[in-house]
Amino acid sequence: MTKVTEQIDPVLRYHAQSGDEILTRLGVTADKGLAEPEVAKRRSQFGPNRIASKQRVGLLTLLLRQLQSPVVFLLAGAAVLAALFHEAAETIAIVIVLLINTLIGFFTEYKAARSIEGLQALETPKARVRRDGHDRMIASEELVPGDIVLLDAGDAVPADLRLIETANLQVNESTLTGESLAVDKSAAPVAAEARLADRHSMLYRGTSLTAGSALGVVTGTGLATEIGQVSELVAEAGTESSPIEKKLAHLSSQLVWATLVLTVLIAGIGILSGKDAFMMAEAAIALAVAAIPEGLPVVATLTLARGMWRMARQNALVEHLSAVEALGATTVILTDKTGTLTENRMSVRRVWLPSGEVGLDGPLDGITTPGMATPGLTTQGMTTDDAARPGESDAQLATLIEVAVLCNDAALEDAEAEGTGDPMEVALLRAGLTVGHARDSLLQRYPLLRKVAFDSTSKMMATIHRRGEDALYAIKGAPEAVLRNSDFISPEGQLAALKEEDRQLWLARAAELARHGLRVLACAAKAESGPEPAPYEALTFLGLIGLEDPARSDVPNAIAACHRAGIRVVMVTGDHAATARSIGQSVGLESAAENVVEGVEVAKLTADGADNFARIGIFARVSPKEKLELVRAYQAAGEIVAMTGDGVNDAPALRQADIGVAMGLRGTDVARESSAMILLDDAFPTIVAAIREGRIIFGNIRRFAAYLLACNLTEVLVVGLAVLLSLPLPILPLQILYLNLITDVFPAFALALGEGESDVLERRPRPPQEPILGRPQWLRLGAQSLLMSAGVFGAMWLSPRLGITPEATVTVTFLTLATAQLWQVFNMHAGTAPLIRNEITRNPWVWAALALCMILLLIPSYLPPLGAVLGLVAPDATMWMVVLSMSLLPTLIWQVVMLVRRLLPAA
Repeated sequence: MTKVTEQIDPVLRYHAQSGDEILTRLGVTADKGLAEPEVAKRRSQFGPNRIASKQRVGLLTLLLRQLQSPVVFLLAGAAVLAALFHEAAETIAIVIVLLINTLIGFFTEYKAARSIEGLQALETPKARVRRDGHDRMIASEELVPGDIVLLDAGDAVPADLRLIETANLQVNESTLTGESLAVDKSAAPVAAEARLADRHSMLYRGTSLTAGSALGVVTGTGLATEIGQVSELVAEAGTESSPIEKKLAHLSSQLVWATLVLTVLIAGIGILSGKDAFMMAEAAIALAVAAIPEGLPVVATLTLARGMWRMARQNALVEHLSAVEALGATTVILTDKTGTLTENRMSVRRVWLPSGEVGLDGPLDGITTPGMATPGLTTQGMTTDDAARPGESDAQLATLIEVAVLCNDAALEDAEAEGTGDPMEVALLRAGLTVGHARDSLLQRYPLLRKVAFDSTSKMMATIHRRGEDALYAIKGAPEAVLRNSDFISPEGQLAALKEEDRQLWLARAAELARHGLRVLACAAKAESGPEPAPYEALTFLGLIGLEDPARSDVPNAIAACHRAGIRVVMVTGDHAATARSIGQSVGLESAAENVVEGVEVAKLTADGADNFARIGIFARVSPKEKLELVRAYQAAGEIVAMTGDGVNDAPALRQADIGVAMGLRGTDVARESSAMILLDDAFPTIVAAIREGRIIFGNIRRFAAYLLACNLTEVLVVGLAVLLSLPLPILPLQILYLNLITDVFPAFALALGEGESDVLERRPRPPQEPILGRPQWLRLGAQSLLMSAGVFGAMWLSPRLGITPEATVTVTFLTLATAQLWQVFNMHAGTAPLIRNEITRNPWVWAALALCMILLLIPSYLPPLGAVLGLVAPDATMWMVVLSMSLLPTLIWQVVMLVRRLLPAA
């Protein structure tokens, strides 16, 4: 046998060899897979199945990024200027400030970068693998050459595979070949010289299944895959900034140019009025540094990263920063039913047989005995074996369950296990185990020949099995589809024609089951001895299965929260209208349940105008194409749409939506890759929690941006007005630099870590194009800056009248400005919140930041060497009286203004 190490040899053309040859070469059998000891050996030999798609940001790169800031250039210019004027103390001080500023930016960005990298690692792709004879889900990184992998429509291919078995397999290979159309695949070998796009017997990592199913053996992992080899040749592209980061960068650049013009103007006026040229030039540079909100991009990135972690802890994995901003503006949620509004823990509850209906309190408890004989299938239709015949209902039920178990892609080891695969199919397997029909045992009696995978066009699935000399066809699917293709029925053990009135009767029975909130499946079968026919012709109808998927108990409160937040919730499901209406009523969509529209009417609604959608609360029997039309219609009406989905056919709608939300538990790989957010628990309340977090994040960014700009604008006003009025400078350049290290960093970080207002979900969504700081925010921070500037000039005017010397007055005005900026934090709460109890006072980080800043302000004031550099003296009681009164006054005035505004509407 060829050594397994040869799997990485490009000379080996797996596509040209038969499946049996490949299995032999890799030392594995398709029915058993690899044994765990062999897996461990190969993993140590070949390493993890991983491709580093994104390089880790290096420490040196982060450090150099800090030195590319305009702030650094301005500080460096100030240091050079001080050196030219032989001001050694100021030169050293500016260099120290430069180092501190760089280190703060470095460590902040380092933390944010590592947080985002760790968040991306949370979503580990899964693969369904067969080992030691059992199918299980594992992380795709754990795959090794020789692993047997099972794939269904919607799955991403986790490694390079040689196909062993296929069923109606179609694959999207655009990531490798550029061909947008799906290609057919089969297990048959192709020519050795076939190009990559023509190797129809292979599946390659990074591609995805659009239809059908497959079983393949891993031939290449990690960098030994085709896409792994390509990745080594491609240089990494730069990371795209999120919209909110672009808005902040644009805001910063506007302020940079405005500040440069202003500071040059102030410096020119100061020099012309006779002030010291060095002092005015240095003051101008310090003012430029003061006015530029250098902390905005760094704190914004940290805020977004922290928000993404908070969402992940609530089972909402957001992989793109841009999605965070859109979440807060969401106006409509188009939500799936199964697993999102319901528990996704299905069980068989009611069965309608040709002989009558069977209602079940539990999953088939007490319906049959383990020794029940299985009815046989002949070319004439359904009959019963000559062995034990416990009764017509039991025989029909056993036949129905047999077919449901055979026509199945899920795996279930025992009745108590969770199982892998579609929850509905797992429920059918569990029902089979209850009556003694394990799938493995049935497959031994009826070996699988081939499978016709489910697709949204036929709405059916079929498996073909060997039964003696015949072929046994097991079919399940949507009731209308199965009935449309059924010609026979066996009500009393004898074959009879299925008439049109019989079909209508069974459709009414399906609607009755759906009206009680059950998911309804129909089963049919046939046996053929001649040439292989079309799978869905001349079927014998066996009956209906009603599966219960109860509504989640936490959904009604979540939907009510959406309504209070001004967010519409619309159910979009492929289920029967009666089922959707029943679930809608149970989860709080009572009024919406009165307006149920089926997918075939979507095109007409769209043509008649988007306003028609406002009255619709539930869309049933919706196809993937109609989902896409729905998303576009809502967007055309100006809505910001969040859309949930799990299947490969949902991918276009998920990609089109403003926020595509994929199911993490039952969603396909293609759906997850097309989405901006993944629900790790598939629960609707998680979407609501994520929207709340998105609003909090945007509010925090707006809050600290307004805070930083109010403080910076105050510094510009204080120095600018002093120069224009020919007054002594209330604050010196080095004091400005020191002040910015304190007030621009710690309080801003504290505001970024806020938990948000308690009524954040009580407000209507903000317009998506709304800037971070609109006209109301600019007016507010402008007024606050004027109040703080007035406080500083008030302290400057009061000090000499209380006998404070000119040298000590500079200390008073510096401390007044500094503490006024600290109290400004309390002005950043929502205007409707009270002064004492609000989102700011409840934030422990705010109190910690204020305490730290006060310590940092006191150190230079009472430490003579540092005080001498900054031009400060130790303040006495009189000086502190002036500082506290003049710094608190702006905040108190603003709070009185806010109080009056709150009381005026009530009056």
